[in-house]
Amino acid sequence: MTSLKSLLAACGLSAIIGLAANPSLAGSTTYPLILENCGAQVTFRKAPERAIGLGQNSAEILLLLGLEDKMAGTAFWPSKVLPQLAEANAKVKLLTVEMPTFESILAENPDFVAVALPSLVGPNSKVAKREDFDKVGVATYLSPSTCLSTKDVKDQYGSRAELWNMDLLYKEIDELSQIFDVADRGQALIADFKAREAKLRGSVSKDGKNLSYVFWFSSPSPSADAYLGGKNSASGFIADLLGGHNAISAEAEWPTLGWEGIIASSPDVIVVASLDRNRWELDKPEAKINFLNTDPAVSQIAAVKNKAIVIMDGQAMNPTVRTVYGAEQVAGQLKALGLLK
Repeated sequence: MTSLKSLLAACGLSAIIGLAANPSLAGSTTYPLILENCGAQVTFRKAPERAIGLGQNSAEILLLLGLEDKMAGTAFWPSKVLPQLAEANAKVKLLTVEMPTFESILAENPDFVAVALPSLVGPNSKVAKREDFDKVGVATYLSPSTCLSTKDVKDQYGSRAELWNMDLLYKEIDELSQIFDVADRGQALIADFKAREAKLRGSVSKDGKNLSYVFWFSSPSPSADAYLGGKNSASGFIADLLGGHNAISAEAEWPTLGWEGIIASSPDVIVVASLDRNRWELDKPEAKINFLNTDPAVSQIAAVKNKAIVIMDGQAMNPTVRTVYGAEQVAGQLKALGLLK
């Protein structure tokens, strides 16, 4: 969990002392708690005792809230757990780093499932549909950041008409903390992230160049289309936070684009994801960088020629608690390269 020392530094002494001295300032949960969540009404009659973190972001929020003793398992991890959460996470059963089966989740006798992505619980999910959990009396909560319309795109991740921002993450932290009756911890965590977000935005010179970014998550092979962070995704938010913009104009959350299109976008910076899942060779940042530097056409992109390639935790390209961490990673590397002031 984020240390008290870092919270004091980030949020200010008075804010944290106020919460610590009087946790009731954040409000104790009154049950039954009824929440509107991604088009569904969910009722909680008490705090969950055997929660599943289905998806890395959901699992890490629960761990950041100090709820490892209330967790029966986790699944679907693109990256390794945050280092500061490793000890707490070791106490929780890992079902799989990939998509679990519905049966494997039910085998843990859960009373609640916090879900990071619609691909894990949506209408086209290979794991289960939300109503499948309803039928067995297990409440579900889907990340508000990923409740997107699929009307205009064919993939299950949907599209986003407006730029994602941290308010949706703060809503998620707040509501999960209410569900577990630890609202004081939720508010302290939100205060920490708000301070880091403000510090990062304030650290970027306003007279600097408006850099254009391409965020490359991965590709099945060098010849395949690349999975990129869409215009209004968390990647777009990171670009905006750093005073720039996303070179990719597609409103799809995860557009796929051939390299001719990426070359035509002419980015100033290419951000390559580092993933621990090892599903494809190009999950590895070094494989991505090698391709960028050796492909005859791609190597002519200005960002590649100028060595403006930076590495970021791939999970930060999802709208998650990792997004600010990713922005901090990118900012540090770009400042070292002299591209950010």
